[in-house]
Amino acid sequence: MKVGIIMGSQSDLKVMSEAAQVLEDLGVDYELTIVSAHRTPERMFEYATTAKERGLAAIVAGAGGAAHLPGMVASMTSLPVIGVPVKSRNSIDGWDSILSILQMPSGVPVATVALDGAKNAGILAAKIVGATNDTVSKNIDKFMQDMKDKVLDSAESVEKEGWKSKI
Repeated sequence: MKVGIIMGSQSDLKVMSEAAQVLEDLGVDYELTIVSAHRTPERMFEYATTAKERGLAAIVAGAGGAAHLPGMVASMTSLPVIGVPVKSRNSIDGWDSILSILQMPSGVPVATVALDGAKNAGILAAKIVGATNDTVSKNIDKFMQDMKDKVLDSAESVEKEGWKSKI
């Protein structure tokens, strides 16, 4: 099983690349492409309606501005869709993207992460894959343990060396 990563335009790639990177780090296969809900609706329809037969387990969809891509894709597939609101140059501080993805009508859920939160979207997609893939599940467990160890190491260092040495 793999994860699909899509975005409305190439300008979203800097943000969305974080999902790709974390999936690579966790050993999850993925595909990444550009699919615009407004400029290439036929491409979006084909992508969404064939995703399951192509072996996708989940779709991470990033979009800025009106941010219709995640919701429109979710309306056309039974796969889980994780929306990433992207703060674009013509954005209203990202609120337009956040609300467009978050406020989906009943029956068309989209899991929504924080503004520019593609890394968390990738982690959530990996957890979806890991629910039925022991190797990915173990990679996620290790990732979580590494985060815990990093915090504990930082706490020990601050306590031992003092806060002034850390800023």
